[in-house]
Amino acid sequence: QVQLVESGGGLVQAGGSLRLSCAASGRTFYAMAWFRQAPGKEREFVASANNAGSGRFYGDSVKGRFTIARDNARNTVSLQMDSLNAEDTAVYYCAAEPSVPVTYLHQRGYHFWGRGTQVTVSS
Repeated sequence: QVQLVESGGGLVQAGGSLRLSCAASGRTFYAMAWFRQAPGKEREFVASANNAGSGRFYGDSVKGRFTIARDNARNTVSLQMDSLNAEDTAVYYCAAEPSVPVTYLHQRGYHFWGRGTQVTVSS
């Protein structure tokens, strides 16, 4: 059974940091990514990376503040989030695709999803 389980969400003050992790089980994935969805908004691409060390992309709103990292041996992906602000408040989802995604930057590129973890940034 394939599972993606996110962890590390929580409440943080503006300017602070959080680190999210996603553990995959049941198979390995070529591409893994993070998306987020705030109340009343569409799901938004945050970051992606593949297991070849490339395919590293970031959404415009998080460039320079967030860093994605893959650990192929552990079948995990993490998201280090620094300089958080209130606009980063959302449910963060881990996504994964066994092969090259049709697009790294949109949810249609990924067939496997975690249940999400809440990140709340207080201003």
